[in-house]
Amino acid sequence: MISAGDVRKSMNFEHNGVVFTCVDFQHTKVARGGAVVWIKMKNIKTGSITENTFVPTDKFERVSFEEKPMQYLYRDGDLFYIMDLESYEQIPFDKAFLGDTLDYVVENENVIVRFFKDQPFSVAPPLFVIREITECEPAVQGSTANASFKPAVLETGLKVQVPLFVSNHDKIKVDTRTGEYVERA
Repeated sequence: MISAGDVRKSMNFEHNGVVFTCVDFQHTKVARGGAVVWIKMKNIKTGSITENTFVPTDKFERVSFEEKPMQYLYRDGDLFYIMDLESYEQIPFDKAFLGDTLDYVVENENVIVRFFKDQPFSVAPPLFVIREITECEPAVQGSTANASFKPAVLETGLKVQVPLFVSNHDKIKVDTRTGEYVERA
């Protein structure tokens, strides 16, 4: 058990039967009253963010997650199959559950699946991926150090902004946290 006064950013805890991750917090002392803790928290299942105030002595159950590297195998209609690398069990996920992870991964690529009480609650791509550009305007000669960008479509269908010197069939490195171009690979 942890008290509300001990909650910090990125800490996971259970409140009223729902698991949250602390996004932000602030301790305040109110005049003529006791101290309060303001916590901005994200529901791990729905992704919604709420803000609550607590007395520093309020107690929460601390929660830990299990992370497993797994492999995205293939798509079959509306289901996407991900394989456990240890047991070779294939788990089907629907598109809504995977969210924007599908914008970054291709078949036979590893992903991180997070579990809480043996139930998966999120699938995350690697932090950086290298993808081929399938659609973009031709490269502009002499634009090697220019800060201008143009739109490009990757092999997964994701649209990113790339520098003017990048052209079709170039491979680029993309940051999956921001969806931004990092460098040419």
